[in-house]
Amino acid sequence: MGSATREALATSRAALAAHADWADLATGENLFDAGRVIGDSSQLLAALGDASAETSQKVALVRAIFGATLTPAALELLLSVAAGRWSSQQDLLAAIEELALRVSADSAAPDVSIRSELFLFGAAVSSDAELELALTSKLGKSSAKVGLIQALLSGKVSPQTLAIVRHLVQQPRGRRIGELLTDAATIVADQADSIIATVTVAAALQPGQRDRLAATLSTRYGRKVALNEVIDASVVGGLKVQIGDDVIDGSVATRLKDLRLQLAG
Repeated sequence: MGSATREALATSRAALAAHADWADLATGENLFDAGRVIGDSSQLLAALGDASAETSQKVALVRAIFGATLTPAALELLLSVAAGRWSSQQDLLAAIEELALRVSADSAAPDVSIRSELFLFGAAVSSDAELELALTSKLGKSSAKVGLIQALLSGKVSPQTLAIVRHLVQQPRGRRIGELLTDAATIVADQADSIIATVTVAAALQPGQRDRLAATLSTRYGRKVALNEVIDASVVGGLKVQIGDDVIDGSVATRLKDLRLQLAG
């Protein structure tokens, strides 16, 4: 991420943080829609992503195209993106998507975990090669992908998660479905001031074990930790934890492997 993008993204995040009343799903969906419109128009994307262009011109362009179609909150957030200077056009699209994700996350009911819903859907997709192909093939039409998502998830996940996944399959920006869902879940977790730990175990953790592990990791990383649990019999025993690029591997399988390497050496 370039320095220009870091500064522009910080400004857009601050604009959202200053307005708690902007958290509604319609605003999130408006931003997703606007991001796709911009991404589908090379001319519009180039105009808004031009770091040398006058801010007033870019703001006027956004107002002219989107002023009558977006919620007031969505328009203000999109204007904050247009006013920024981005290191690349893709960074601009990523910023619009991030704001949409954050707004959508804040609009969910307190008992809804969008992060968990995205994780479970990602696990289902990764276990079904035909489904993954249907959702990621460049030959597939966006309308067909959206229809498939509607059939699979409608009534089974929150409206926020449904809107997020619909957008992701329409504008992947070169990412595979697993990466799309992981990126989205990371942003959703961050909006709740938490980080995600993927825990791989041979058998499901008991509630008390999950609570103790989450508390230990929270103390270590200085932030609330949300656990995604993966069951994998090959770890034999113990567990493996991954948070970002950090991996804590205490599985029996790894310890046995290390021992074999030591003996072989």
